[in-house]
Amino acid sequence: MTLPDITYTLRTASPAKTRAEAVVVGIGQGAKDVEVPAGAEDVKAAYGRRWRGMLATLGVSGKAGEVTRLPAGNEIGAQLLVLVGLGKPGADGTYTSDAVRRAAGAAARAVPNATSVAVALPADTPDLVRAVAEGYVLGGYTYTAYKSSTAKSGGESNGPNDVAILSAIARRTDAVTAFEEAQILAQAVAGTREWVNVPPADLTPPAFADAITHVAGLVDGVEATVYDEEQLAELGCGGILAVGMGSAAAPRLVELTYSPDDARGHIALVGKGITFDSGGLTIKPGSSMSTMKSDMAGAAAVAQATFAIARLGLPVKVSAFVPMAENMVSGSSYRPGDVVTHYGGTTVEVSNMDAEGRMVLADALVRATEVSPDLIIDVATLTGHMVMALGDRVSGVLGSEDVVDRVLAAADVAGEQMWPMPIPEWMDERIRSSKVADLNQHDWIRWGGGLYAAAFLREFTGGLPWAHLDIAGPSFNSGGASGHLTPGGTGVAVATLVDYVREMATDQ
Repeated sequence: MTLPDITYTLRTASPAKTRAEAVVVGIGQGAKDVEVPAGAEDVKAAYGRRWRGMLATLGVSGKAGEVTRLPAGNEIGAQLLVLVGLGKPGADGTYTSDAVRRAAGAAARAVPNATSVAVALPADTPDLVRAVAEGYVLGGYTYTAYKSSTAKSGGESNGPNDVAILSAIARRTDAVTAFEEAQILAQAVAGTREWVNVPPADLTPPAFADAITHVAGLVDGVEATVYDEEQLAELGCGGILAVGMGSAAAPRLVELTYSPDDARGHIALVGKGITFDSGGLTIKPGSSMSTMKSDMAGAAAVAQATFAIARLGLPVKVSAFVPMAENMVSGSSYRPGDVVTHYGGTTVEVSNMDAEGRMVLADALVRATEVSPDLIIDVATLTGHMVMALGDRVSGVLGSEDVVDRVLAAADVAGEQMWPMPIPEWMDERIRSSKVADLNQHDWIRWGGGLYAAAFLREFTGGLPWAHLDIAGPSFNSGGASGHLTPGGTGVAVATLVDYVREMATDQ
């Protein structure tokens, strides 16, 4: 994984007296002037009357994402002072976990040559400790597997070896727990990014299945089962097989199970694993294919969330289903007008080969119902319609009202932007419009395609409580780094799934 090899510690030290080479201090936009939030006041005090003039000369405003670096001088123990903008505080004068997480991410990229760093951002609650730790780890992520310079250096980074997160509550048990758990979660998000960023020729369905089972073998309590194309045919997984027909790389289905002895609930997770999506015979424009290696982001998120849940020891059983296929063009590709029989017997008339995600998910969802979970959550880069509706930073959430509400609550804790979307009753008419099969995969009506896709998936959930997360927009960052988000795969939905299960663990 392309994360720097850094030792993280949680300490109560003063940022003005620390001997780290660089110290990071948050700067907020106060009502009248820039302000130093709780935890870093002694840095301001060390500079005395020079502080206000120095910040004014440097043009420091405290706006979110702003980073200013300057030699620390003799006033404090560090050699480099890094000022990171937090934006405006809330009405109570405090900063949100989201603001702190983004600031920590920006800070991680601002100290590439320091061997040791002390981070003095707001961290006086366990939630803020978590935000600083997650933000710094993820903000420092880079994908360098194919960089020749990385190979020549033996994979070594020029970044810091030691990062200390400074907090007044560093010795409290709940703060230490938040700090340790944040690192586990951040590793899972980074692992998701890593898989999404692999070139598609090197992450075919068989290779992806091997990658997941390799990690599963390293995680206590997780068992993995892989079904190849012959076994899928025996099972009758017609959707997965149909999508994979056009590729030289055969499809796979990976099933993961985590079964703690003290389980207080059971959740099934399903993730779309299209390792590359050309659109099939409904071929995409060339410009639309450039990021289609990310069409397996849902599968990566579900697998990594399962591993994180197991590593955290959360007392909830998890059954994960990861269908994988490569949607390619060849003489054996599935065709418009074909009728596919899915696992469980439902027949579907297909008309759009680029609506392949719902085809592989349908088989996996029925498999999920057979383990009798309390609920099902599927995660998929499913529709461009959702990107049109919500943009490229917000995921759509559809399904059973109670599950959707809890997903949104978990997303709020996780710092991921998600928004509820409806499944109108009249969508039932559209998905049943086929004259030759039980369901119609796609009807070419331009409007409401994301809602149509969710209505289609609901047919395979067996009436169980269920939510569908359409992450087509937020799963891949085609621009530059921002906050804790880096270019390429983002790892979206991992934190939300883990926080959902964390909340399940507290249910009585």
